[in-house]
Amino acid sequence: MEHIMMIVNPYSGKGKAKEMLCDIISLFGTHEYIITVYVTSSERRSSYFAETYGADYGLAVCIGGDGTLSDTVNGIMRLPFEKRPAIGYIPMGTANDVATTLRLPSDPKKAVMAVAHGSPVAFDIGQIDEDTFFTYIAAFGAFTEVSYETPQNIKNSLGHLAYVLGGIGSLATIKEHHVKIEYDGGELEGDYIFGGVTNTTSVAGIVKFSPDDVKLGDGLFEVILVKKPVSLPDLSKTVTAILNQDIVSDSVTMLHTSRIKFTFDEPVKWTRDGEAGGEYKELEIRNCREAVKIIL
Repeated sequence: MEHIMMIVNPYSGKGKAKEMLCDIISLFGTHEYIITVYVTSSERRSSYFAETYGADYGLAVCIGGDGTLSDTVNGIMRLPFEKRPAIGYIPMGTANDVATTLRLPSDPKKAVMAVAHGSPVAFDIGQIDEDTFFTYIAAFGAFTEVSYETPQNIKNSLGHLAYVLGGIGSLATIKEHHVKIEYDGGELEGDYIFGGVTNTTSVAGIVKFSPDDVKLGDGLFEVILVKKPVSLPDLSKTVTAILNQDIVSDSVTMLHTSRIKFTFDEPVKWTRDGEAGGEYKELEIRNCREAVKIIL
């Protein structure tokens, strides 16, 4: 019998994780797992449990949203490579971008079966500084504040609509940031209203990228950069182009790179996996290729 750790965020989404916990434990039990459950709180985040106890297990099952998964990965990444447990993900959040990208079942019971019968697949992780990581996106600029400034109760009741409403509400205050960008084999400089360093096919459950453009273990990020349109109609066209995966235009640039450095004229707010990610005037991001294994 395999001994696994289970990290649960009881407040993800509409508190569904707490409601389903007994059923999930029972299902894992039928597959002869011995389970130790760690419940997150404001004092003990999932990264604490993953870093402190993760090396004692071969499998860490994360129950929550993308933020809980991201925090779990941060803890696991602080372990020596050979001590990192594989990760099973039972998605219970609002957008569940990682689950969408990995094509994991949205039904918790089916997600348990996917973990129990799946196989570990290597997955790239982004690194921002010595011990800060992200699973699918680090971003600055327009709309990025929506994901963490929208209150959790509004996210729970509106779901994806909360992101859209927040985006519309910030149209009047869109600001461009002058930035110098250095990446594999090239440099750019200009005024951008948005920049996203991603390893995903879905952002906020709204923007979709083609699986043909995104390989999750190739050591490369997909970087989306959006220049400031000259008018609101141009902005509308730009947003429509991104929503339709038409990432070829004068205002949108897409790059593939293993590392990227941003140098701004002033400190700029970032988000990391949909949560507040701090302010940086200079930020270098690198790809940690195949750094963790997720059960698919």
